[in-house]
Amino acid sequence: MVRWPDNPPVEIERTLDMERGDVANVSRLSFGSHTGTHMDAPLHFVRGGDGLDLMPLDATVGTARVIGIEDPVSVKREEIEPHGIGRGERVLFRTRNSARRWWTEDFMEDFVYVSEGAALYLAEREVRTVGVDYLSVGGFHEDGVETHEALLGAGIWVIEGLELSGVEPGGYELVCLPLKVANGDGAPARAILRKLEET
Repeated sequence: MVRWPDNPPVEIERTLDMERGDVANVSRLSFGSHTGTHMDAPLHFVRGGDGLDLMPLDATVGTARVIGIEDPVSVKREEIEPHGIGRGERVLFRTRNSARRWWTEDFMEDFVYVSEGAALYLAEREVRTVGVDYLSVGGFHEDGVETHEALLGAGIWVIEGLELSGVEPGGYELVCLPLKVANGDGAPARAILRKLEET
């Protein structure tokens, strides 16, 4: 499974095995807290910030908007301003990352990320949640720390590693539930989108 270069690898070990005479199968899972589809808590980049165990469920359960991004480098303020993003919104950005089916490939350094300027704009707009279709909201070569600090410092909950290849821009019902890890800086999550009916 693709992972951020300095994060722990994914390891799955069968510790009890019925084929070896055990009464049940039990496995040990080992991986970093920011592996695959996962969430970032403010604590990830904010000293003394909230952990995932303090995340209110309405941060990731409710209506969400998927916004298509054309810029091949980053999500920029100029591209998202016309969408009229409002206070309390949950916004998910679908970029060229999704077309690359990145989860089956080696780590790519040139993924589309949220620029610091766009992150500051989203913080100004007081959005509730931001989701992206790669392993980080911030870039690998630039705006990595700055984007995380802008979003998480504003109390915005972040979903990373979304698989949006078959998702069109528009309104959806979002259910994204991370593992409730005490004082967790991040944790794996299962994210589900259901298209809202046109009215």
